[in-house]
Amino acid sequence: MMFEKILLAVDGSRHAQSALAYAQELARRDGAQVVVVHAFEPIPAYLGEPWEAEVTARHVAAGRGVADDAAQKLQEFGLEVVIEVLEGPPADAILKVAKVRQCDLIVMGSRGHGALASLLLGSVSHRVLAHAQAPVLVVRATTETTD
Repeated sequence: MMFEKILLAVDGSRHAQSALAYAQELARRDGAQVVVVHAFEPIPAYLGEPWEAEVTARHVAAGRGVADDAAQKLQEFGLEVVIEVLEGPPADAILKVAKVRQCDLIVMGSRGHGALASLLLGSVSHRVLAHAQAPVLVVRATTETTD
């Protein structure tokens, strides 16, 4: 099977780094575009306008950094890359981008950063698997270490 657009979900975790390696190889093989997606949970409105805006800006900057790092690694191999940094439930963001950009493969790590995030991304990968219209490749990190 050949792919034209591969969505790569990134969060900076070692599982996402392993997923990047798979996405890179598949994209190189097929000459596919890679859509790098980083999503973060919505910032609570109860923080109030000044705090909410500041926290959102920090999350966007951090997410952009993670996505840019992944994009740079992909571009080193001459791959065409698009970056999406979104606020919203990660699984929903991944599914929406995959549909809107008509991705024919979703590649993601099996877990995220830290103990709580590991549980969260584990549930994110399960939700994406259950609702994606495209095939989903869930990648585990190649070595086990504690986050």
